[in-house]
Amino acid sequence: MAALLLPLAACATGELPPSVRLPPDAIPLAADPMRSAILGSAYTLGQASTPSAKLRAAALVEFMAADYRWGVRWSEYSPTTGLALNAARDEIRQAFGVAPGATPQAVTDGLFGASRALERGNEIYLPPGLFTEPGQALARLNAPPDLPMARNAANLAERELYRVESERTSGGGPGGVGGSGGAHP
Repeated sequence: MAALLLPLAACATGELPPSVRLPPDAIPLAADPMRSAILGSAYTLGQASTPSAKLRAAALVEFMAADYRWGVRWSEYSPTTGLALNAARDEIRQAFGVAPGATPQAVTDGLFGASRALERGNEIYLPPGLFTEPGQALARLNAPPDLPMARNAANLAERELYRVESERTSGGGPGGVGGSGGAHP
């Protein structure tokens, strides 16, 4: 019996990937925060947006990239979604000069905090140690650069969201019976 539990004990000692909690104002009144994060980031990154909106979208992409590593809902999404989100996270961190080893929670909080400051017309507070070059980070946070990998990842996540939702409602997809169409005699 003890031999059967040994593999489970090994799993229990492994570290879980870091998770991220969104601040309460990230997606107000959302019944499904992840769905709202996907749709909101895809919409914002797909058009000309205010700097505060771009920072909020970048924070949502960081959130999605962290969640992808452990969130059950992502199992229905194409594996390329995770690869795209990881590349987008790297692009965002490089674009804003995020310090290596910064936790996803610290990055998400920092980007949301900067977004809030811009919305209110306040100066952006830079958490100590979050950015490698604070002066450059401040300039980039005030005028976010284009983030093509983040835009592509958000768009891919949006397409996958719609595909998964469509398969659920139609009964299609792997092992499904839907999609045959037409009337049956």
